[in-house]
Amino acid sequence: MQRRIIIAGGGTGGHIFPAIAIANALKKIEPETEILFVGAKGKMEMEKVPQAGYRIEGLDIAGFNRSNMLKNLLLPFKILKSLSQASKVIDTFKPDAVVGVGGFASFPVMRKAQKRGIPTLIQEQNSFAGKANMSLGKKAAKICVAYEGMEKFFPAEKLIMTGNPVRGNITQSAVSKEDALAHFGLRTGKQTVFAVGGSLGAKSINEALAPILATFVEKDIQLIWQTGKPYFETAKAAAAPYASHVKVYEFINVMDFAYKAADVVVSRAGALAIAELCVVKKPVIFVPFPFAAEDHQTFNAKSLVDKKAALLIKNDDAAAQLGNTLFSLLQNNALLQQLEENIEKLGNKNADMVIAKQVLALIK
Repeated sequence: MQRRIIIAGGGTGGHIFPAIAIANALKKIEPETEILFVGAKGKMEMEKVPQAGYRIEGLDIAGFNRSNMLKNLLLPFKILKSLSQASKVIDTFKPDAVVGVGGFASFPVMRKAQKRGIPTLIQEQNSFAGKANMSLGKKAAKICVAYEGMEKFFPAEKLIMTGNPVRGNITQSAVSKEDALAHFGLRTGKQTVFAVGGSLGAKSINEALAPILATFVEKDIQLIWQTGKPYFETAKAAAAPYASHVKVYEFINVMDFAYKAADVVVSRAGALAIAELCVVKKPVIFVPFPFAAEDHQTFNAKSLVDKKAALLIKNDDAAAQLGNTLFSLLQNNALLQQLEENIEKLGNKNADMVIAKQVLALIK
């Protein structure tokens, strides 16, 4: 029997990569399964999903714009239009189940599926659930979560603790530390930091690193710095005098190499980044993005800090504190070891397979 499954959502890598991991797991278990993605037109899923070999339909949907209120005037019309588009997609594709991974496009498709009595599963990545998922949770068959205490947001009997899916190229990476360092033109035997702010970079992390680049050279510490596009030219110019120790990249495609090369990671606290850091078991300093919906990055990071599995610096404190915190952590072997051991306990390499089995179990 061929099963037909819609995976809806996207907007950021944090939603798209786990969604693709779930799709790959479904195909691994049942190769006959037909999968259709539904995303938001103009968002990165429209490019990334076909690259992964899956079909995608785009909806005319946008999120609430917190910075430009005028743009929200059209929002009710966009929502109505996307709901009718979602209806058409469901009527044409006739799915046996729908999976919502969060992001703009998730809501209209899940809402329409629930109205038609099609079983739905929510994959909630964050420790603080968004409003859309909370309202969908009432009628969802199952809710797969990655953090404890989610009964604050969802009916407890529907919750399944699965962890967040991590890309296969990270969970199955076999690269050695020597090869990873060589890839970035760095030397073995020196401590190395990997700073990453999500696919677009993080302004506060970038601006905190720029003035302390000379210190990396003085202390003989190496830095792999993913800046994102907006800051790349500035960073490249700032790092030019320190090229032996500081390697600047706009975007890094081989994340498994960057993680393997690093002794310490400085990162935002999106759900995907955290899931990856737990799997690669790296001591990390989180600088959460404070403007994410419901400030969920801060909640995500705190749940690790409470387990002594990470350090946290507030976005506004990054300029003043990042250098001191980072260099003192690198000198503190006991703390490095404690962070590594505790974050490893939270890693889950096969969340994608666990979630895929839950999805298939919904289909009678």
